[in-house]
Amino acid sequence: MDHLSAIVSIASDLTAALSSEARYRRLLEALRRVIPYDAAALLRLDGDELIPIVSEGLSADAMGRRFPLKEQPRLEIICRSREPVMFPSDSELPDPYDGLLAHDHGEFTRIHACLGCPLRVGDELIGALTADAAQPNAFEAIDPSFLAAVGALAAAEMRTTHLIEALEQSARRQGLIARDLMRDLQLRQGSDMIGTTRVVQRLRQDIDLVARSDFTVLITGETGVGKELVARAVHAASERRAEPMLYVNCAALPETLADSELFGHVRGAFTGASADRAGKFEVANGGTLFLDEIGELPLSVQPKLLRAIQQGEIQRVGSDELVQTDVRLIAATNRDLQQEVAAGRFRADLFHRLNVYPLRVPALRARADDIPLLAGYFCDVMRKRLGLGPVRIDADAAAALKGYPWPGNVRELENVLSRVTLKAAARTNRGEPVLISRSHLGPDFASAAPPVSGRVSTQVGAVPTNVDLKAATRDFQRSLITRALTECGGNWAAAARSLGMHRSNFHHLAVRLGLK
Repeated sequence: MDHLSAIVSIASDLTAALSSEARYRRLLEALRRVIPYDAAALLRLDGDELIPIVSEGLSADAMGRRFPLKEQPRLEIICRSREPVMFPSDSELPDPYDGLLAHDHGEFTRIHACLGCPLRVGDELIGALTADAAQPNAFEAIDPSFLAAVGALAAAEMRTTHLIEALEQSARRQGLIARDLMRDLQLRQGSDMIGTTRVVQRLRQDIDLVARSDFTVLITGETGVGKELVARAVHAASERRAEPMLYVNCAALPETLADSELFGHVRGAFTGASADRAGKFEVANGGTLFLDEIGELPLSVQPKLLRAIQQGEIQRVGSDELVQTDVRLIAATNRDLQQEVAAGRFRADLFHRLNVYPLRVPALRARADDIPLLAGYFCDVMRKRLGLGPVRIDADAAAALKGYPWPGNVRELENVLSRVTLKAAARTNRGEPVLISRSHLGPDFASAAPPVSGRVSTQVGAVPTNVDLKAATRDFQRSLITRALTECGGNWAAAARSLGMHRSNFHHLAVRLGLK
């Protein structure tokens, strides 16, 4: 009767509304009533390894282990079998749980009774169920046919649970698809604004200010300056950060499909519209919609976008129904929209609706002092991506990077450093430091800045002979500090940053040199 009640309990759980862990744990609890085990585990097959998903009687660290079949002969025999397996108590094969019983308390208790059931759905092996005991004869009275029935139910339960988890995960993914896409973008491209120059600090302050509002933001700047990064920063600092931020590249929208992409369509609205489809405004409801390259948006679509901004209403293609949406809009362009308005290529009323709070992203040449920071960041990204040792840039290469005009801005800097890191690494043994020199940068950087060694030689040649080295060094330091203070308008903190010094060390040096 205990056997029957155990089977009924397991079968009932197949349709119960339980979490996966609760479902699995109840299975082991039902088995304990009829199988006198000291330890039991349900394991999921992952490639050629078994991974514990729930256990009873095993130590906590057992759940963190993976059991390769080729290293665990008992588990391999269980997985190859079509029937439950009971190992003889005097078997010489090592047991995967030797020394892993919860009551070991530091001792190495050997398993003497061991059984296992392969978990199969049809011909597919999906896992294994194991039970172990320290007493050699613990499992002698167990009917193999009962174990076969338990194994079939356990396999069905594992498959059912897996399907439920997959459905739940799919639902969550659909609900959070926009957020997931943006999170993936952040992981690949970074999510922090890198830089310490004044223009970047001012931009950060503007982002923090406008993020707290629900104002429409228009981000402008040259190609490659990081307008998308600014949009993500605005969203991340806003009250809508827990909701998705959806990205639309207006330049990639064909005029014939732009309406449908932004506002959705109903079935039969046009050839190929076989089902209702929500547009980006509906999907982003409650969150943020980022319209990149807004200057490329077709004129025919602009009135509908204007209505969506003004009224918070959109209308699917082929439908008369108005849909209310709550979306924070961020737009970006590398075009001069005022010129586009004057040329008749962009609606003036839409421009003014978008331009509520403009953010101008500076070109890289306007923040040249940030180039070393950005270069270090991109080198570290490539180090991780390629599995390299430390990646360093020598002084001449750093000077050339800083002296280059960067027409492609930050994106061009990233591409150049990705390329030269790969080239420099090709001549380096794996794990050894990779040094990027001026020669790796190519001919475009030949005249970007004179080599550091040449500049130093010129400066040394201008110093009179028989000079006191300490005095000359102090004079040189005074000149540099005085120039830095002049360039930074007397701002000591900014001057310290421009010279690559910590503020307190900079103050101490200035006092020592009699400048403060």
